[in-house]
Amino acid sequence: MAEEENDVSQNGAEREEEHTGEKVIPVSGLYENWFLDYASYVILERAVPALNDGFKPVHRRIMHAMKDLDDGRYNKVANIIGHTMKYHPHGDASIGDALVQLGQKDLLVDTQGNWGNTLTGDSSAAPRYIEARLSKFALEVVFNAKTTDWGVSYDGRNKEPIFLPVKFPLLLAQGAEGIAVGLACKILPHNFNELIDGSIAVLRGKSPKVYPDFPNGGMADFSNYNEGLRGGKVRLRAKIRQEDKKTLVIDEIPHGTTTSSLIESIIRANDKGKIKIRKIEDNTSDKAEIIIHIPPGLSPDKTIDALYAFTDCEIGISPNACIIDNDKPRFLSVTEMLKLSTEETVRLLTLELEIRRNELNESWHFSSLEKIFIENRIYRDIEEAETWEAVLKNIDDGLKPHVKHLKREVTEDDIIRLTEIKIKRISKFDSFKADEILSRLEDELEQVAYNLDHITEFAIDYFKNLKKKYGAGRERKTEIKTFDTIEASKVVVANKKLYVNRQEGFIGYGLKKDEVVGECSDIDDIIVFKEDGTMQVTKIDNKKFVGKNIVHAGVWKKGDKRTIYNMIYQDGAAGKAMVKRFAVNSITRDKDYDLTAGNKGSKVLYFSANPNGEAEVVHVKLRSRPNLKKLRFDFDFAELAIKGRGAKGNTLSKNIVSKVELKEKGSSTLAPRKIWFDDVVQRLNVDGRGTYLGTFKGDDKILTIYQPGYYKTTSFDLSTRFDEELTEIKKLESDTVITAVYWEGEKEQYNVKRFNPEVSQKPVEFITEHENSHLEYATTHPEPKLNLQFDKRSNDREDEEIDLVEFISVKGVAAMGNRLTPHKVKSIDRIEPEIEVEEPEVEPVEAEKSQSDKSEDSATGESETKKEKSNDDESDDDDGIPPGSQVTLF
Repeated sequence: MAEEENDVSQNGAEREEEHTGEKVIPVSGLYENWFLDYASYVILERAVPALNDGFKPVHRRIMHAMKDLDDGRYNKVANIIGHTMKYHPHGDASIGDALVQLGQKDLLVDTQGNWGNTLTGDSSAAPRYIEARLSKFALEVVFNAKTTDWGVSYDGRNKEPIFLPVKFPLLLAQGAEGIAVGLACKILPHNFNELIDGSIAVLRGKSPKVYPDFPNGGMADFSNYNEGLRGGKVRLRAKIRQEDKKTLVIDEIPHGTTTSSLIESIIRANDKGKIKIRKIEDNTSDKAEIIIHIPPGLSPDKTIDALYAFTDCEIGISPNACIIDNDKPRFLSVTEMLKLSTEETVRLLTLELEIRRNELNESWHFSSLEKIFIENRIYRDIEEAETWEAVLKNIDDGLKPHVKHLKREVTEDDIIRLTEIKIKRISKFDSFKADEILSRLEDELEQVAYNLDHITEFAIDYFKNLKKKYGAGRERKTEIKTFDTIEASKVVVANKKLYVNRQEGFIGYGLKKDEVVGECSDIDDIIVFKEDGTMQVTKIDNKKFVGKNIVHAGVWKKGDKRTIYNMIYQDGAAGKAMVKRFAVNSITRDKDYDLTAGNKGSKVLYFSANPNGEAEVVHVKLRSRPNLKKLRFDFDFAELAIKGRGAKGNTLSKNIVSKVELKEKGSSTLAPRKIWFDDVVQRLNVDGRGTYLGTFKGDDKILTIYQPGYYKTTSFDLSTRFDEELTEIKKLESDTVITAVYWEGEKEQYNVKRFNPEVSQKPVEFITEHENSHLEYATTHPEPKLNLQFDKRSNDREDEEIDLVEFISVKGVAAMGNRLTPHKVKSIDRIEPEIEVEEPEVEPVEAEKSQSDKSEDSATGESETKKEKSNDDESDDDDGIPPGSQVTLF
């Protein structure tokens, strides 16, 4: 059938051709061929850079046009665009945008005028108002007509370079981004000096590691960079510092964002209730400065975490290192690209040396011929010659006795050049000067030959020279860090109120006529306990039905073991009263869990939720019956061990309980928290990562000492952030003493002081405020000692060991301290006996599970097993913690 249709269309086309006299081209098949041609054109000629020189075609043609126009002075960008259109078959707008991108990268183009601002996103002025010229770096590294392969421009009128002879890993330095047809490219920019160091490492046979560096600074986590290949990801963060309790300042922003887009994302997060800010100001000029004012009573540390979690203060970039090599797209790692670029640089340097050697040989050859021609007065042999051929033959015959030492034969072109020497030059010829010129040429030839024989060392010196000439001011701007993972549910601001209708069984933030039970956010999970002894965890919503007769509803955090639930329930319709304490660590959402023994008619008699594991005392009233003498008694929940939610609990009374009342609130029965400090991410944790600081509870504080000469005391909240220049961190004890050795700028001497740090909400400076004062070191070691090495040029004193405990007594923090020594010091070395700290075993994040809990967490299902039917006491589950044990909770 399809063949018949094709025949019909073909016959119709032939008839149409006969009728009109014009050739008709069938559409079938054209789309497939044209689309492939178009896709190939976009990939090769527009979107993806070449490996050879690191340029896209438009950038290569701009650089070539600027070299054409280069006279050392600035050119109007409009003029450069017009000149580039001789080579680039596209509009002026695309050329202008590409040139502005090159100029903003501040490497190849020296700019003048308003070229826009990458921080604010402001665009550049019109091309007629701004100017540009090639930078000195570009002139040295990018161009060399002798080593350039040339092709014809799109209209055949001009020559253009196929590739520019770039002797530097330019593609990695500038980065590249482009979207083609069915293909994308995203290569991140890298640090200038680090790329040079990497190339030198390649030449020395090592495998370098290079990481991106962004012009706007900020912080970056390259843990999953994957060498720039597909599948990798880079996490970028703004640098946020705390000015004071109510003010945060962003002074470096992530790559790919602007201050405007960043502020918009912060405002959106504030409007959605994810964060709370009072006011935001943008004071950006040549440097970023965004000032965020936060409401009173809000934690600055938590606000910083929330900014990273809900705004563009943290973004992710997925690189995709794709280049064009031999007219085909290839995916190469950053290290492979650096190696290939270094090899290309060595090839070009070798080619330049070989060209120079040939030039020097030619210069030496002709200088030698010229000397022979003049010194031996061979020019007189042409006086009697009557024809041109005779002139050439006479000169050739005259040269033959003297040319045996030459490196090549004398050609006719050489003889013609000799005939072009002017009489004035012959008359002023200086044999000694000619010998000096030949000697210089021979020395240079020898040096070139040496460089060719030692091309690797020559290339290393070349890269070192580039770093020396152009590396100043190109230090790394982006700080490399390992980021912690911020859980959004832990830092989101409580932006909603949780309402509950206990009788009808509804919860949500839209039930504004019902009972308010607390605050929550719109991403929280809510835990609900009902009178029949069942429990459910569900996502917060405007209004949601969870079951009638609710006894408790509140926000639930996954892994929270500090919240302990105390419950008394009646086992069955007329059964005994049971009591239990438990935490809820992990669940399946929207599933009902039975917290009782499972008998029909069970109901909750008493329930309390305790965020810090408090254990209250309750007064229990029993229903009267014959022979029952004691109808009232008190029960202390502190006597009951904390178990898993699947445990049946202990028997409170075998008699029917009529009423349970709260008699007395109790204190926490939980163990102090074991805290560690991870110096990689500079955050506290309870997972055993890093340095063990000790156990913390209540009002315990953490002491931190910083290199600028101040200390802080903070809580042990896991969201606490620490300043960059942290030198020591420990638990603050009542007998803690800080010993500090510092240079006193005004008196120009080393001082020592010892003092007890006091709890303060602000940083406490303990060295003098003179601009030249600086901290040598500070320690909390109980037996601090140091070794003084004296400057032998000013005195002959031997090294001296000083016990600082005996040297100075403990004084106030405001005291200047005692002078360490009147003699000139070469170095101060710390001597501190090692203190053995017994690190505890890291306790599991979750308590051991009962049989029911274990079955829930196995595989993908969370089905409960049958509860064991013991008549008394707790079940035989492994979930419970033995009486008297304590557990570290999150």
